[in-house]
Amino acid sequence: MRPLSRVLMLLLLLAPGLAMACSDLLKAEFRPLAGKEKASLCSRFEGQVLLVVNTASKCGFTPQYEGLEALHQRLAPRGFAVLGFPSNDFMGQEPGTEAEIAEFCTLTYGVKFPMFEKVVVKGDAAVPFYQQLAAQAGGEQPGWNFHKYLIDRSGKVVGSFGSRTKPDDPKLLDAIEKALGEPKSAAGMP
Repeated sequence: MRPLSRVLMLLLLLAPGLAMACSDLLKAEFRPLAGKEKASLCSRFEGQVLLVVNTASKCGFTPQYEGLEALHQRLAPRGFAVLGFPSNDFMGQEPGTEAEIAEFCTLTYGVKFPMFEKVVVKGDAAVPFYQQLAAQAGGEQPGWNFHKYLIDRSGKVVGSFGSRTKPDDPKLLDAIEKALGEPKSAAGMP
């Protein structure tokens, strides 16, 4: 067998294993905000460092959208993304429709980072994705809007930051830098 054929054969044998590399956490499926088609987070974000944030438009922490967008823009070329999940769980501070939320985020804060369908993020009614985030963070559920979970390249939660932690907080930035500096294979991926 020629060397190139051996390489192709090896790739074909390994291909099924490669498809299973995505973490269970990132297999969750969501619609883009005001969108129609659900897709797994793996399909778009596998191997990236992610900052998952439950958002709200009528909260004292809402101005964090600006810092989250700046963080997303600055670090996206290095394999980083902010993922926003609107939630009306805290004092009804996200009462709008998904279309209204999308318009508010875009027009008021210039949000371009990925935003997803409105979800429940706390308690027994939390969507399974948020239940898994909390479990991996030692049981820490969001206590309010703009709670942040940091996910490493292997799809594991490596940090949980409360609402008062701003996007430019040195502890958050250090944790993101550490996760970004870790190659995919060193983070537990094949």
